[in-house]
Amino acid sequence: MPEVKHKSCQINAPVSLVTGAGGFLGSHLVDRLLLEGHRVIGLDNLCTGSLENLDNALSFKNNFNYIQTDIVESFKIPDLKYDFVWHLASPASPVDYRRLSIETMLANSIGTKNMLDIALKHSAKFLLASTSEAYGDPQVHPQPETYWGNVNSLGERACYDESKRFAEALTCEYCRRYCLDTRIIRIFNTYGPRMQINDGRVVPNFICQALRGESLTVYGDGAQTRSFVYVADEVEGLLRAMLSGNTRGEVINIGNPEEYTILEFAKIIARLCGIELNVVYKPLPPDDPAKRCPDINKARVLLGWEPAVSLELGLAATIDSFAHELIM
Repeated sequence: MPEVKHKSCQINAPVSLVTGAGGFLGSHLVDRLLLEGHRVIGLDNLCTGSLENLDNALSFKNNFNYIQTDIVESFKIPDLKYDFVWHLASPASPVDYRRLSIETMLANSIGTKNMLDIALKHSAKFLLASTSEAYGDPQVHPQPETYWGNVNSLGERACYDESKRFAEALTCEYCRRYCLDTRIIRIFNTYGPRMQINDGRVVPNFICQALRGESLTVYGDGAQTRSFVYVADEVEGLLRAMLSGNTRGEVINIGNPEEYTILEFAKIIARLCGIELNVVYKPLPPDDPAKRCPDINKARVLLGWEPAVSLELGLAATIDSFAHELIM
């Protein structure tokens, strides 16, 4: 992600309201919006985010306001005319959404309704950051937006999977009933600087273990597949989806169609970190999907978008950031 340069506050600058602004993806989105000249109001309760992620944004005293609040509860925002509402607030890693299971469900239900109501009041464009977890353990591969998914509604991941699916349904109903200008983005495995070290997902797990000279933990036999998109590419996809004139009511996958087995990915991490690969195998978590890879034809057609950052280049930047954080 390029360093954000200061721009003076424009009189007619677009105004963006961003939930989950202190999170990994939310903070990168905030930086990009500031780069594009938006005035940004960022909301976060910091249950998984951090103020450090907003260090750069907080230096934009005229263009950025941060409000620490819970969007499930009663909250106040500056009296402005909002042009865009970006709803990214929700724990996103299995470690976090199991620890905060009910909070996750409320953020994706009550929190989503609250943000939709704000968008409706201001006639703002609305973007829901949904997830590839909406597909569950898919029986269709790769996954197109038309696939309804294979989700265990009673499983341990349901607090996230099903609450995101509810958020999608609610967003669609606001689009149908009120003609609200909405779009839903299903985000696939995104990685990059500012991920939490204890995130629990494969990228931070492997990188931190490799940098510490430890064996890499592989769940199951390592034959399950994932695809990985660098955070700058993901943010570019979000931006295009919101700003394009042809995405009202659309559901769009934003991810990388390059697919790797977990064992293949472990080998790449070990090589980039300069260590010999040693693997420790542990049992698969419940409902862990065997395959996960997006069909991005819709993003290519509607947005002219596809990933631009190679896996090795993105991982190199991510490894550097984790190395610095571990030293600190």
